[in-house]
Amino acid sequence: MTISAGAAVYRIGGFPCSGIGLRWSDDELNAAMDGRVAAVLFDDEGKADIEDILAGLAETEFELAGLRRVLQDPDRVEDWRVGEAIAEAYLTDHRSCNFPWPDGRDERKGGSSLPGADLVGFGIDRDGDRFAFGEVKTSREGRYPPGTMHGRTGLKRQLEDLRDSDAIRDDLVRYLAHRAGSASWRARFQRAVRRYLRNPSDVQLYGVLVRDVEPRKDDLRLRVDELGAGCPEGTCIELLALYLPQESLDSIGEEIVSRRAGGGR
Repeated sequence: MTISAGAAVYRIGGFPCSGIGLRWSDDELNAAMDGRVAAVLFDDEGKADIEDILAGLAETEFELAGLRRVLQDPDRVEDWRVGEAIAEAYLTDHRSCNFPWPDGRDERKGGSSLPGADLVGFGIDRDGDRFAFGEVKTSREGRYPPGTMHGRTGLKRQLEDLRDSDAIRDDLVRYLAHRAGSASWRARFQRAVRRYLRNPSDVQLYGVLVRDVEPRKDDLRLRVDELGAGCPEGTCIELLALYLPQESLDSIGEEIVSRRAGGGR
């Protein structure tokens, strides 16, 4: 089920960089946590693929127990991972994006964080498919903007790097190319590559800030202006601040694991 688009509480900027603040109610967050966000976070699609590959290989009860162990959900999820899952589900449902290969499939062990953009995939505009890259920050900090917007690992710097560095974008294209071989999304990848080879700045960038405080334009206002200045031809940037109900980010990782184990609440 598609997650809620939320209520727009402010809009700022324009082409090539815009920003929007969106608010979710308790009901909207709960529905997302029990549905789309959980499916993204626990990679239900990937697990279904594994089950299909392994079908019929487990015959004894002992082997079946082993299969269930391999496929079981983690018993611990970091809060920031829930924020990333919210962002991915939102961009997929409301910005026509597709991020076909979740980072979690490349982890050697649970809980690791991989380098590169948080979200790597495709968007679509009037000219067809093109690459879409996203960065996500989750913060319960009470100041505007929160600290996660600043510094070398802050949202602004990460988006600047994606905007300005051919080398960083090339790495992300290669990342998808290694996984596109016989994938169902190979044709979409090839269409995006054709556009990228003509103009490596022809990409859609998203910065998503997940918060549980009262909405304020100050979260995005300066960043929209700064990221739009000197933006290369072909690049479009959108910043989204998604405001959850207050204090809902407290232990949200524990909350979604509990809801999943209990089949929702």
